[in-house]
Amino acid sequence: MLVLPELPDAGATWLNLVAFFWFLFCWIGYTRYARHKGRDTVCLASVLHLYRQDWMSRLLMREQRIADASVIGNLERNTAFFASSTLLILAGLITLMGATDRAQVLLQDIPFVATVSRQMSEMKLLVMLAIFVYAFFTFSWGMRQYNFASVLLGSAPLVGEKNVTETERKAYAARAAAVLSMAGNEFNLGLRAYYFALAALTWFINPLFFMFTTAGVVWVLYRREFHSDVLAVMMFSPTVTTGSASQEKGE
Repeated sequence: MLVLPELPDAGATWLNLVAFFWFLFCWIGYTRYARHKGRDTVCLASVLHLYRQDWMSRLLMREQRIADASVIGNLERNTAFFASSTLLILAGLITLMGATDRAQVLLQDIPFVATVSRQMSEMKLLVMLAIFVYAFFTFSWGMRQYNFASVLLGSAPLVGEKNVTETERKAYAARAAAVLSMAGNEFNLGLRAYYFALAALTWFINPLFFMFTTAGVVWVLYRREFHSDVLAVMMFSPTVTTGSASQEKGE
């Protein structure tokens, strides 16, 4: 007769602590891994930085830069939207802290939800609060960096300026692209916090399920940043259409 191994008590303090440290290990570890691997491997961040360099180089060739300012403003508004949404989520979590008992009663009616103490539930809510506080700081810093990029756009050398050398123009393009990439990186870190916050929601169900979903988030992030379809499209675009290729072959 097959005897299945007995699973540990989902409400045990040691198991919840193990799940929490696994969560931190996955988040911090993947962040460091992605930053290190992105230095010598093609990924969304490295490819987008090259596109930003091309953008800033072409900006210096245009007399009218209204469209460029509009793009930067749109990027800043996207970041501001997430920053304001994070504040609303924080307000909801703080409100929930005062109603932990009622929240526990509601969760206990759901199948597969582990029964834990009030202190453990409050600790989980504090972790959620910390995640969204971090997300707010990253999004707000990203907003400021997009503001800095707007200032750089306003100070861009004009097309007809004769006292600006080609070396200075290239240096400006590289500097502006770097600021935009730094702002985009902060936005990416904020989005990553949202991904891990969704994984942290499963902690209220079961710490083992929480550990599994955390590993799943790492896998999703890795696939999207290093092996996604959109990355493949941005890396390569065919320059010859099928009809043109057939004509060249004489078909």
